[in-house]
Amino acid sequence: MGKGMKAGKKKSSGGGAKGMQMQQAKQLQQLQAMQQEMDDIQAEIEKKEVETTAGGGAVAVKVNGKKELVSVKIDPDVMDKDDPEMLQDLIVVAVNEGIRQIEEISKSEMEKVTGGLNLPI
Repeated sequence: MGKGMKAGKKKSSGGGAKGMQMQQAKQLQQLQAMQQEMDDIQAEIEKKEVETTAGGGAVAVKVNGKKELVSVKIDPDVMDKDDPEMLQDLIVVAVNEGIRQIEEISKSEMEKVTGGLNLPI
């Protein structure tokens, strides 16, 4: 062996196990803070409501941040007993749009926290 070399010894990359533990603890704290922020945002989203319409306002619905249908308003002029399918379609369109809008709000708000990471919500 050459001068100054010791058998079985490797150069330390600095920090060792203790440094790695501290780094992991810091990352865990950051993840916990992010999770808390996401929980807070989700709670705020659940309080929101969107109102959407279909058929030029003939049907209006409200959907909350929990993706629950809150209310339905139907213009009596579109209640045709001979064509119930039209009214049914208008309701479906309005509800689906409300859910889509809530999902978009949720995605947008969560991206502010996650920085675009594609995390499930």
